[in-house]
Amino acid sequence: MEKRPEDENLGVGANIAYGFQHVLTMYGGIIAVPLIVGEAAGLPASDIGLLITACLFMGGLATLLQTLGLPFFGCQLPLVQGVSFAGVATMIAIVNTGGGLPSIFGAVMAASLLGLLITPVFSKVIRFFPPLVTGSVITTIGLSLMPVAAHWAMGGNKQSPDFGSMANIGLAGLTLAIVLLLSKLGSAAISRLSILLAIVIGTVIAAVTGAADFSQVAQGPMFALPSPFYFGMPTFETAAIVSMFIVIIVTLVETSADILAVGDIIETDVDCKRLGNGLRADMLSSLIAPVFGSFTQSAFAQNVGLVAVTGVKSRYVVAFGGLILITLGVLPVMGRLVACVPTAVLGGAGIVLFGTVAASGIRTLAKVNYSNNMNLIIVATAVSAGMIPVVAPSFYDHFPTWFATIFHSGISSAAVVAIVLNLLFNHVSMGNSDQQSVFAAGTERILRESDIACLHEGDRVVDGKLYDADGREVPVIPNGHTMSSGGPNHQTVPGAA
Repeated sequence: MEKRPEDENLGVGANIAYGFQHVLTMYGGIIAVPLIVGEAAGLPASDIGLLITACLFMGGLATLLQTLGLPFFGCQLPLVQGVSFAGVATMIAIVNTGGGLPSIFGAVMAASLLGLLITPVFSKVIRFFPPLVTGSVITTIGLSLMPVAAHWAMGGNKQSPDFGSMANIGLAGLTLAIVLLLSKLGSAAISRLSILLAIVIGTVIAAVTGAADFSQVAQGPMFALPSPFYFGMPTFETAAIVSMFIVIIVTLVETSADILAVGDIIETDVDCKRLGNGLRADMLSSLIAPVFGSFTQSAFAQNVGLVAVTGVKSRYVVAFGGLILITLGVLPVMGRLVACVPTAVLGGAGIVLFGTVAASGIRTLAKVNYSNNMNLIIVATAVSAGMIPVVAPSFYDHFPTWFATIFHSGISSAAVVAIVLNLLFNHVSMGNSDQQSVFAAGTERILRESDIACLHEGDRVVDGKLYDADGREVPVIPNGHTMSSGGPNHQTVPGAA
């Protein structure tokens, strides 16, 4: 049996180094959700800290399940798992309606159980995810993450007086330059570690210039295990569960896209069984997460970009990243140390990472056949739909809540539109016109069957005139003109010019 690229084991040292690189890449994203939800719930700083460590701990467990796998659970691909950002707005809404954290946890558990039950449906749709669909979604993933990179590069905190300052943007630019320089060096090991090394060097430079503050590292406990149901036993409210189930649908769509994307990037086969195992791992992790004080789990798109930019395909690298996340979850001091990495430094690295995701999508779209079909307009519409919530975040504010929840995510917007249009134009023939649209006709020169019905074998056009195989000129009459028959051997080619 041929060895899969994701099964390569690079050794403990390389696994730790590359795994730590994955953690640094997604650390800002994984702590953002508990920070936002904790503040919305009015938690004190100490409890928000516990919420963060719980999310780190659960992200590590979910990553191990996804990468190493159990029977029926885990796609065994290099995917880092963590708290899904798709549910932030819904969770804040639950808090604002008086539900509190127990209601959020109950909604997550109930909705995840429902999601676990419907994963067989999602796993069967893999044949509707050709390169046309996956390429559109991968491109959208990269493009939709670019505002995140820009926000990080400006400092990450809009309330800060130095947000968008030249100091922050300069630090991000310097980190980007270091990534590019290290990537250009001949050493493959240095090139693969370019993101991690650039983040470390950028942080050191920031510390020297006073832009990084390590004073909080020693404050707080060194070791702390997440306490089950620390924030109270979950409560189950119908409205909250229904709202969260919509988030689960979005999560399933996004995770499907990420699984197919990373499979395409590392060039390994992803069938419906493997996709189903990955989705079940997502749902099981989300079901267990509230026990430890965490939320819905999903694959992190930025780490898909890291796989693409480094070329490190091993799932064991990401598994070590999961172990590091668990360590950070039980060692708050390590979490505080990683938190000292300036957001601007992460922004500089993010420009390369997220841009690489978009480039990978474009590479996938290059495999699509655009001749005499509607694939060009499918790609155009899907990517455009995915960009709408990115460039105009308030676009869906007046839409029904369930609709806005799904389409407010650029990734799920692009996925839904690409899947539906692919089905409509490439799988459902009913209603398709034999008259090509301007989008299809514009891709290359085409002729209708009626245009060549009168041509014979060997006919050729020379200087605008039509000749048969024996070199005799074939008369051509203009459109709308008639001509009497010239005998049994006389031919006319209507409409030819």
